[in-house]
Amino acid sequence: MTQKKAHLTVDGLDNPIELDVFEGSTGPDVVDVRSLTANGLFTYDPGFVSTASCESKITYIDGANGVLLHRGYPIEQLANEASFLETCFLLMNGELPNAEEKAEFEHIITNHTMVNEGIMQFFKGFQHDAHPMAILCSVVGALSAFYHDSLDISNETHRKISAHRLIAKMPTLAAMAYKHAIGQPFMYPRNDLSYSENFLYMMFATPCEDYKVNPVLAKAMDKIFILHADHEQNASTSTVRLSGSSGANPFACIASGIAALWGPAHGGANEAVLNMLNEIGSVDRIDEFVARAKDKNDPFRLMGFGHRVYKNFDPRAKVMKETCDQVLAELGIENDEQLAIAKRLEEIALQDEYFIEKKLYPNVDFYSGIILKAIGIPVEMFTVIFATGRTPGWIAHWHEMMSGPYKIGRPRQLYTGETKRDFVKVEDR
Repeated sequence: MTQKKAHLTVDGLDNPIELDVFEGSTGPDVVDVRSLTANGLFTYDPGFVSTASCESKITYIDGANGVLLHRGYPIEQLANEASFLETCFLLMNGELPNAEEKAEFEHIITNHTMVNEGIMQFFKGFQHDAHPMAILCSVVGALSAFYHDSLDISNETHRKISAHRLIAKMPTLAAMAYKHAIGQPFMYPRNDLSYSENFLYMMFATPCEDYKVNPVLAKAMDKIFILHADHEQNASTSTVRLSGSSGANPFACIASGIAALWGPAHGGANEAVLNMLNEIGSVDRIDEFVARAKDKNDPFRLMGFGHRVYKNFDPRAKVMKETCDQVLAELGIENDEQLAIAKRLEEIALQDEYFIEKKLYPNVDFYSGIILKAIGIPVEMFTVIFATGRTPGWIAHWHEMMSGPYKIGRPRQLYTGETKRDFVKVEDR
């Protein structure tokens, strides 16, 4: 990492402030502003959109050119060539596993998928209509009460054990949250199934009869997990890092990430797509809603188009579109009104000059929402699946921070409240 210099001139200071400028392996240069505090200054950056909070080697995004790299590998290659567990290994270890490492990692994760029987008692305390994200956030945080044998965050072996447990148990807990909501018995994971096969089995199987997982749907599920595995320093990942900077245990840190992801501005985008399709209601009303979306004075927005980070095509969306077509063909879905609306909206977005000019292409959330609905997964489970897929990314960033020197996070503020004033007794107010 090479170093340049920047000089900041501030009214009232005799001399310019010299600031280091760091150059990463790719992407924009970064101005090191840490020395500003010694001069009585600090930066103002609401939302931290112009602030690098850390140095990382995990994920790189070039939003202008539609690029997403995990450890240097394009997301399109990983989604089409790798399995989700290979991607997990890559995020955590920096390299793709060889055949022996792959087999060992898959064995470890497979043999950690069961949860302590005592955790099932937690589910009895939740109402049947509790939101699955409320359940997931609570139960993941509670894992530290069951697996406190490996919570020494300064011990790399303990960190790896906790990472394996979280990746392995997340789909089990997610499926349990679903089963609790519909009143069906929990299904234990099976060691003869792959990660995504196991998830679908625990979601849809019952003790009454044998259940065979559709390989096309399992492959689609695996790709959904891969495409959500990490996305750099987003709100939930930053929350995990901030929580981890206090020395909190990994289960608490991941629970904090789940809480941040639960927000509709972050993890609820694919759920918002289905809600929008419900609002449109019929293919006959599409032109009406497209016109509303183009009207600056109308608050209606088409969900699932464009992206805050990607100013070009979302690189994950192309893979998700292909997967969506495969799933719909496999299931033979032709007469579903919501899916018909979605397909028509997709056609418009890819052909209409308004959408092309503003680069409002269908994003990953648009297609993943359609796929999950087609598979039979209810809308309230969408963000839970997002959390399951994002877990290895959260863990990789937490582990990266724990593996080197770090400081507890402490953002500053621009204070605009009252200045010092004296207390007045109640009878004199």
